[in-house]
Amino acid sequence: MSDRKVSRREFVGDVAAAGMAFTIVPRHVLGGRGFTAPSDTLNVACVGVGGKGHSDVRGVAEAGANIYAQCDVDLNAAEDNFNAFSKAKKYRDFREMLDREARNIDAVTVSTPDHVHAAAAMMAMKGGKHVFCQKPLAHSLFEVRSMMQAATRYKVATQMGNQGHAGEGTRILREWYEAGVIGQVKEIHYWTNRPIWPQGIERPLEAFNPPPYLDWNLWLGPAADRPYAPAYAPFRWRGWWDFGVGALGDIAPHAMDAAFWTLDLGFPAHIEAESTRVYPETAPKVSRITYDFPAKGDRPALRVIWRDGELAPPRPVGLPPEIEWPYHDVGNQVWYGTDGAFMADAYGDGLRHLDPRRHAELTASPPAPKYARSPGVYAEWLRACKGGEPAGSNFAGHAGPLTQMVLLGNLALRMRQALDIDPSTGDVTNVPVPEEWIKPKFRSGWSL
Repeated sequence: MSDRKVSRREFVGDVAAAGMAFTIVPRHVLGGRGFTAPSDTLNVACVGVGGKGHSDVRGVAEAGANIYAQCDVDLNAAEDNFNAFSKAKKYRDFREMLDREARNIDAVTVSTPDHVHAAAAMMAMKGGKHVFCQKPLAHSLFEVRSMMQAATRYKVATQMGNQGHAGEGTRILREWYEAGVIGQVKEIHYWTNRPIWPQGIERPLEAFNPPPYLDWNLWLGPAADRPYAPAYAPFRWRGWWDFGVGALGDIAPHAMDAAFWTLDLGFPAHIEAESTRVYPETAPKVSRITYDFPAKGDRPALRVIWRDGELAPPRPVGLPPEIEWPYHDVGNQVWYGTDGAFMADAYGDGLRHLDPRRHAELTASPPAPKYARSPGVYAEWLRACKGGEPAGSNFAGHAGPLTQMVLLGNLALRMRQALDIDPSTGDVTNVPVPEEWIKPKFRSGWSL
């Protein structure tokens, strides 16, 4: 026999290939009721374990995965999860982690700043790892399209972290709409209190040393080199175009998800954007972006209006005075149809008809459930990793197209002019767009 060590993944593959050669002993015989066989437990490596990564790591663990390795460039942000999952291998550079631990990793979570999503997810998928990636799926249209293609090519299970897509609220909203509760939709309004970080600012000129717990070079990842400043990290990166995608990219993957799914929105035909002063490197403080979608199938053309910076639409006529307006800080949506209107928060929760009498009727006798309820955003992904049905917000089928639609709004914002879009491809047809806004330049060692 060879002395070569057989990896866990190779062993599992060989067992599957030789499935007819022996009888598998049922799980309950081996370990009693509720026992999870080691072969059923996925080893997950987590890239970015502070911030949103803090809850992503715990959510995946609670859903039944083994946290095998953790990686973060910020040791302060990572400390809590590093201690909570002390047996997991610890890294600062995800490239080293995915290379050294490749044999033992089944799946990867990516919860970094937006500009690192694609680099980490693409390396994982090329290595045959299933991937859960926080929203927005990626930082640019090129990165989104690359991730969609990779998910299909490498046949891995994927999920974006827009958890509302796995929630009951989104399903109830679609069931109400398809039951004809508001007739045919004509217009949808969204708004949010984001940004809750500085944007609409110039690049800082002061010189700073990075804090000792932060590896600034690794934090920059694929982005162009620049000196560290507290204006970027931690947390404040979202408003900088080199690192984030502003308020729209932060909340629209949640808020616009239900409409994208229910109405099969696809790409718009036209986008117009208005904002406060535009700065070259950051998103503006306040913006309003209008998407016009052409008719599709049985759905008529409709308009979608996005507002941020606490810019809210007028209070709907007839809304009972006891209902607070704006409805919810993080994000809100109001759907206006040919036969009434309803509203919900960014995740589809808190759904209510604007007519109090009609709302009471729907509360007493809601439309029959049509769509299977999800076990949760993490459990749904882990089920797909084990060969179950694809997760609802998988990269190629839902998350990628949704994110592309959202990011087109930022192009209009940065171009400061109306954009005509080819609804079949998502390409801008009326003006040339700077190439680096579609496909950013990647630093050496970080290309996709």
